[in-house]
Amino acid sequence: MVLGGLDMSREKPAGLLDHRFFLNKEIMTNQLYTENFPHMTPAWSRIFNFVADRAEGPYIYTDDGRRLLDFTSGIGVTNTGHCHPKVVEAIREQAGLFLHAQANIVIHKPMLQLIEELRKIVPTSMDSFYFANSGAEALENAVKIAKVATGRPNVIVFSGSFHGRTHGTMALTTSKTIYRSGFAPLPAGIYVAPFPYAFRLGMSEERASQYALEQLEYLLASQTAPKETAAILIESVLGEGGYVVPPASFMKGLREICDKHGIMLIFDEVQSGFGRTGKWFAMEHFGVTPDIMTVAKGIASGLPLSGVFSRTDIMKRLDVGSIGGTYGGNTVACAAGVATIRAMRDENMIENSTERGVQLMTGLRNFQEEYPQIGDVRGLGLMIGTEFVADGGNPIKAKPMIKEIIHCAEEQGMLLLSCGTYDNVVRWIPPLNVTSEQINDGLKIFGKALKETLK
Repeated sequence: MVLGGLDMSREKPAGLLDHRFFLNKEIMTNQLYTENFPHMTPAWSRIFNFVADRAEGPYIYTDDGRRLLDFTSGIGVTNTGHCHPKVVEAIREQAGLFLHAQANIVIHKPMLQLIEELRKIVPTSMDSFYFANSGAEALENAVKIAKVATGRPNVIVFSGSFHGRTHGTMALTTSKTIYRSGFAPLPAGIYVAPFPYAFRLGMSEERASQYALEQLEYLLASQTAPKETAAILIESVLGEGGYVVPPASFMKGLREICDKHGIMLIFDEVQSGFGRTGKWFAMEHFGVTPDIMTVAKGIASGLPLSGVFSRTDIMKRLDVGSIGGTYGGNTVACAAGVATIRAMRDENMIENSTERGVQLMTGLRNFQEEYPQIGDVRGLGLMIGTEFVADGGNPIKAKPMIKEIIHCAEEQGMLLLSCGTYDNVVRWIPPLNVTSEQINDGLKIFGKALKETLK
């Protein structure tokens, strides 16, 4: 193929971009930025200011020649690393066969192959699969399914929850007011119970579990009766709310309460799924199976795809056509999903997530011994939170500290994100195929950022 007088037919490695036709790339990039960046909506929050050129594995390369260790993974999306060759090849192949096969009209092979792969890793009771585009869309549909299945109107969520920013999922989200403020009135019938956040409650994990279960029972007795409650919805690991792992006893207690009252138990695995916690799904750590689960993010290595998985007997209660969407289960996204699951299995990424998670957790706890501002280090696999406090445990005053640490780390060559209601938690989300050397590099950079910021 000839483009701009240059022969572009030569093969290039999967996942790498070719810039030979950008004869003056620096001028072009500057012009693109200065002319177009001001027209991006200011409502889109901006953490860093570099312009990305390409990405590969755990690294992002900027247009000014910097290489950044990306320990954000696009907020837990690129679990296989950026542009994994097997995923890229699957996308290229499928793009030449069938770009869009609408699910109501065409039964396409990538979706059937994806279901085949999913059946190998989800609980056997979950034998019915629905696909959408985003985590929020999956959550919207999960709640709709629960309401139809039970004939009840109300849903219980937990403090610190994040389930999306659509109108319906805003009502389910309690991690920060910024996601809800100004958009009222939101859908009614949402009730909030305490999450067993042991560190913030100042309790042991088991005491926090007992307290949260007691408060949930109180909520069912005082605000939403069991006969009015369609679902209890919880993130298997609290994400935006602070990367908090619930005690296994709490999750088992939820299952018992739901079974007792005929309430649907929904696990939000949007951020914690697909190997992130050292298991295919975080719920495996607790030995509890929900009635409905939602997934997104890591399922397709960066292509928009999400899912709602449940039992056939539950899905059959829906009227045909009551859920759906134009792009849900897109052919290329499904092909990427198949390649993602196979790459994770073939390359032992789940096991690596556990091993590298132990390595990262150990390094962070060493920093905790040195810096009293680090109040807690917690997590599963490669979903780890480092909570900072100030002035005798104050989380609110730690936010400026976190912001400075993150930007200092970026200057040193590593990308991190914050989370938590007060933005006082650094969350670690490296790709699942990150190496021991890359974890060590990240810890060294973090150590320099701590030293410079907290000196």
